[in-house]
Amino acid sequence: MTQPNILKLAKQGDTQAIASLMNRHLHPKGITAKVTFKDACLEVILESAQVPSQQILIPFIHKGLTALGATSIEIVQVYGQQTGKEFPAWSKEFNLGIAEAELEAVNDEDSSSNPQPLTICINLSGDSAQGLTSQDFEMIANQISADILSSCSDVFIQKVSISNGSSVITKER
Repeated sequence: MTQPNILKLAKQGDTQAIASLMNRHLHPKGITAKVTFKDACLEVILESAQVPSQQILIPFIHKGLTALGATSIEIVQVYGQQTGKEFPAWSKEFNLGIAEAELEAVNDEDSSSNPQPLTICINLSGDSAQGLTSQDFEMIANQISADILSSCSDVFIQKVSISNGSSVITKER
């Protein structure tokens, strides 16, 4: 296939043409792209001797497919897999109908205007012969909860309950 034919076929959603265009850029890096299409969803499996970098390849795939403008593709599922492994090391799904900046704005809007409850339930059990007391359980549960919640922003405590070595904390952001 010549370059104009590959590009034309790729714009029409031809999976072999899309894979060929991707592989032109990926093969020199030791990565192979396998592409399938079903029900407006393009599935891309990226395989290499080492697990392919999700941080580098997702923007590459997104930018390339957006520029391609294949109207038949609505959703893209990308998998990164080490050659010879049965299951992918990572996966990412995105919608080609929504630009990445718009998607982030929608996500930001959803999280700021609609409070989302977050429940952390920690069940600890131990042996009193080992010297663990209910105060020890409470201290451990509080530390675990603090560690988990330190990664959340704009969070306030809605409910905290600790009983019988079990800590349940519900937060809302």
